Formats: sequence, C-alpha cells, structure tokens
Amino acid sequence: MSRLLPDLTPWHASADFRRLWVSGLVSNFGSFLTFVALPVQIKDLTGSATAVGAIGAVELLPLILFGLYGGALADALDKRLLILWTEAGQGLLSAALLVNALLPHPAVWPLYAVAALSSALVSVQRPALDSLLPRIVAHDDLPAAAALNSFRWTVGGVAGPAVAGVVVAYAGLGWAYGADLVTFLVSVALTVPIAASPASHEAAKPSLRSIAEGARYAWSRKELLGTYAIDLAAMFLAMPLAVLPFLADELDADWSLGLMYASVPAGALLVSLVSGWTARVHRHGRMVVLSAALWGLAVAAAGAMDEVWLVLLFLVVAGGCDMVSGIFRAAMWNQTIPDELRGRLAGIELLSYSVGPTLGQVRSGAMAGRFGVRASVGAGGLLCVGAVGLLALGLPALMSYDARTNEHALRLRAQRTDAAPTPL
Repeated sequence: MSRLLPDLTPWHASADFRRLWVSGLVSNFGSFLTFVALPVQIKDLTGSATAVGAIGAVELLPLILFGLYGGALADALDKRLLILWTEAGQGLLSAALLVNALLPHPAVWPLYAVAALSSALVSVQRPALDSLLPRIVAHDDLPAAAALNSFRWTVGGVAGPAVAGVVVAYAGLGWAYGADLVTFLVSVALTVPIAASPASHEAAKPSLRSIAEGARYAWSRKELLGTYAIDLAAMFLAMPLAVLPFLADELDADWSLGLMYASVPAGALLVSLVSGWTARVHRHGRMVVLSAALWGLAVAAAGAMDEVWLVLLFLVVAGGCDMVSGIFRAAMWNQTIPDELRGRLAGIELLSYSVGPTLGQVRSGAMAGRFGVRASVGAGGLLCVGAVGLLALGLPALMSYDARTNEHALRLRAQRTDAAPTPL
C-alpha cells in the first residue's frame, strides 16, 4: 500500500517547494470559486450558452501573446518577482469582479475584460512557476513534485467548485469573488519569503528572437511536440466545462452544478492520492497517449448518460485520466529541458494545456447552441479519441520515449549531478 502513496520527498527536502505548494493551494481554491461564479453570472445575465463559451474566446489572444512572452520573461528575469507581481494583479482583478457584482445592475462587459486580463497574468506567471520547479527540487524527485503539485491543484479544484455552488446559490456571487480576493492576499504573503531565482547567465534576453529560439528547440524534440499536440487535441475536443450549467438544467438537477465542476478535479485528486506508482513508470509518452484517449471516452460516456449520478461518475473518471496525463507530461518536460530554455518552453507548454481548454469552451458552447448540449459533450469525447490515435501514429518518438534511455534526460541528469554541492 505504501508504494501507492504520494512521494513526499520534495516536500521534506525543499522549504521553497513547501511555500509555493501552500501558496498555490490557497490561491487555487479561490480561483476555482471565480471559475464557477463567472460563467454562472454570464448565464444569469444573458441566458446564452454561446455567451458563456465566449469566455474562452476573450481569453485566447492574451493567452497566446503573453504565454510566449511570459516564457521569455521567466528565462530573463527573477522568477520569484514575476510570481509575486502577477499574483497581486490577480487579486486586483478579483476586487473588480466583487465591485461589479455588488452593483444594482452588474454589467456583462467587465466579466469579459477581467477574463482577458486574468488570462494575460496567468500566462506570465505559469512559465515562471514551472521553470522554478527544477531549481528547487532534485532531478529524480521531479515526477514526485509534479504529482504533489497536481494534488494541490485538485484539492482546490474539488473544494472550490463544491463550495462555490453553495455560496453562489445561497449567499450570492459577491461572496465568491470576495473570498477569491482574500486567498490572493494570503498567497502573496506566503510567496514573499521564497528565495530569489535570478536568470541563468546563459539565458537570452526577452525578444522575438529568443522566443523563436525556444520554438525551434521544441520543434526539434518530437516527443515534446507529441505531449503538446495530444493535450491540445484532448482539451479542445473534449473539454465540457463551459456547457455544464446547461447540462445541469437539462437533467433537471441545478443542485448538481457545483458537483459537476468538482467531479473532474475529484477524479484527479483520487489519482494523485495513489500516485506513488508513477515513479516506477518510465515510458511516459505511452501513458500520455493512453490516458488522453481514456479521457475522451469518459467524456463521451458522460454526454450519453441520462442519470446525473452517472454523469458525475464519468466526469470523475475523466479527471483521473487527465491527471495521469498531466503527471507524465510534466515529468517529460522537467527532466529533459535545459535550464536556460525552461521558461520559454514552459510558455509553449502553457499554450498546449491552456489554449486547448480555452478553445474548447468556444467549441462546446457553439456546438451546444447548434446541436444541443448532450451532442456537444458526447461527440467531442469521441472526436478526442480519434485525434489522439492519429497523433500517436504520426509521432513515434512520443510512443518510444523512455526516461531511462532518452539522451536529453540523461544529459540533464548528469548536469544537475555535477552541479550539486559536494557533501562535507
């Protein structure tokens, strides 16, 4: 049994990892409150599935622009400062949502404006967070750190939506936005003591040329391209979150909306609780492909169910599959990408796992408006399975990846071993 439990080595070995982990836990909880409240408010104000799906459209451009530039900034500037300032900016956006919600007649346009600005801040912050991890955690402990970070995200993902469903229904949207603001204040306070993390002396200054250098490196690594493409396809084709308020209505189960939003993170949480087995798997690429295909199947099954409890069950299964994919994608990224390129590649990674869900909101909302909610969810899951299969056939480097023999993983392990201080 102990072999299945999460590996806590990164938590015990690195104080900065502990600080970041707790800070992320707090802010993620608050962010998930807003994640539920925002589409509910747009639904209440407009009554349109297309309008809810448009959240993804306004998030897309800042996600692309600032994701790539944010990666270059993470390589060229102090990562800790980037994390601090962007976290503070997110708190200001939560305050804006709170003010709007308290107006006698809340406006719709500020909701889209905040969604776009938040997308920009997240796009700058995430490359800094991702590229900081290999600096504060030992090389061989990076898969365990990825699993612990995923566990942290899923705790917020389960608790946040579940609490948000109750708060929005019985206390009002203002309470959800207000709680999110408080969590950002706490997160900033927890991040302040983290040690500075200045740029590597080999890192390029932020520019279009440096961004292009990162893109060329990613293109040269077909196994990395495979992880990006698989996740992009899975999230674009089978992300059902934008239409969940309408699915709950169709099933005559408004009470289940918070549970629906919590189901995917709940499945991820269950997997992370028994993530110890992931350290003994070395063919990470095959696990990424398999789990992405199973994600699509589970989402398709959820769309076909008439009973709300079965919908919730398959969403839980889907979340577990997504967690498995995320753990092994992160392991491949963290164990093979050089430090001087880590920020820029983290920016590309951000696009792969964020553009997909963002576009997926647009796809699911538009498809639901034309063909119906159930068709949008079910067909999207089946299309995901087909796309994942085609990508696996077209990218053999992903299927053959082995952490024990991959040249990039071996080189980075040797570099970090040589750089480690000699015990006295």
